[in-house]
Amino acid sequence: MIDDREFRNRSDEALNALQRALERASDRYDFEVDRNQGALTIEFEDPPAKFVVSPNSPVRQIWVSARVQSFKLDWNPALGAFAFSDGRSLNQLIAELVGEQLGGPVSL
Repeated sequence: MIDDREFRNRSDEALNALQRALERASDRYDFEVDRNQGALTIEFEDPPAKFVVSPNSPVRQIWVSARVQSFKLDWNPALGAFAFSDGRSLNQLIAELVGEQLGGPVSL
């Protein structure tokens, strides 16, 4: 288990990297990305939806709310990334969810 300081550093790095990847992808796909008070939002117009990616310091996880589901990702030292229980990294999970929302594969 990582401590609070390491969690803050790693979650900030992960969200910054995800934000950069999403901003590049938003030039090719139809969605907007914003970061406010630590949370990253991905908004779609057609069909309308909003995904939220946020750090949860008390439990040291990154939480994703998307497509009427929630995902809780833990730091995985073997991967060197936050990952869902099935091994998908944060970026892989978000790429899949955005692709489902847009109706086709999305690369980040």
